[in-house]
Amino acid sequence: MAEVAAAAGVSLATASRVLNGSHRSVGEPHRGRVLAAAAELGYRANPHAQAIARGASNIVGLVVHDISDPYFSAIADGVMRQCEQRGLVVVMASTRRDPERELDYVATLRAQRARAVIIVGSRTRSRDLTARLAKELAGFSESGGRVACISQNRLGTHTVLVQNRAGARELARELARLGHRRLAVLTGPPELLTARDRHAGFVEGLRDSGLPDEAVRAVPGPFTRDGGYAAATELVTAGLDVTCVFAVNDVMAVGAMAAFRDHGLAIPQDVSVAGFDDIRTLRDLVPSLTTVGLPLEEMGERAAALALDTEPGERPRTVRVRGEVVLRDSTSRVR
Repeated sequence: MAEVAAAAGVSLATASRVLNGSHRSVGEPHRGRVLAAAAELGYRANPHAQAIARGASNIVGLVVHDISDPYFSAIADGVMRQCEQRGLVVVMASTRRDPERELDYVATLRAQRARAVIIVGSRTRSRDLTARLAKELAGFSESGGRVACISQNRLGTHTVLVQNRAGARELARELARLGHRRLAVLTGPPELLTARDRHAGFVEGLRDSGLPDEAVRAVPGPFTRDGGYAAATELVTAGLDVTCVFAVNDVMAVGAMAAFRDHGLAIPQDVSVAGFDDIRTLRDLVPSLTTVGLPLEEMGERAAALALDTEPGERPRTVRVRGEVVLRDSTSRVR
């Protein structure tokens, strides 16, 4: 900065006001000389130093579970769209489904004085992990940071709450109307609340349709394409005594469909398959996937708006999002 000021023939304070975005404007010709000197010397402002000086940066931290999962990338697109309209920069971190890494990223963003932190992903059954993350987020909020989550409302923050149980319940009722009486659920990891809620809602929906709990077989596995493939393979190996398989997210459903095809089974003639999320990039599957649709991009936008349009210390708000059952070609009426 001192070199730029000397080259431009202005005071250090004047050069700082031009290059660090001070609210005090600098007129010509001084402003032009400072910018020209900065360009010639290759000077770049230090955003971290600016954040310390002003109390917050123009950075919004976005923490997701798995960026390779289209569910999270669709939500991230919505967050970025909302932040770009406000001139903010989104820095994204993927925890790879490790809760400890999620906590570390939040602590790092807090130390970097991010303006806001948005967390996307299911909470776990661990009370200890939830309490530790909630404490870290509370400290961030107390220092002036903004926070919103897309998950269960267990962190004391603004939350976009997906009504997973209700969506899975309605899907189960629709599948029962198609005549399915023996079904399997690819449940995902049992420690994730999203997986648990979708599984529970599906069983409730079948129960409402007059089916006993024993009509549903549960097969756990990772929340990934390969997890769905492995779970479906397990069903085939055991004899596949079901007419329909519900995977608790679309990515698992894709893996299940691949496994069934690899074992010579036709969808939906031999087995129907349904998912949850309605990921846009998967709508071109053949056959097209029955699922519970969520407005993923809109969820990202709403979470960003919750974080950025509310004042620190404001009472947490919850925005509920309900899914809509979308019946497509991967499920058919039982003959």
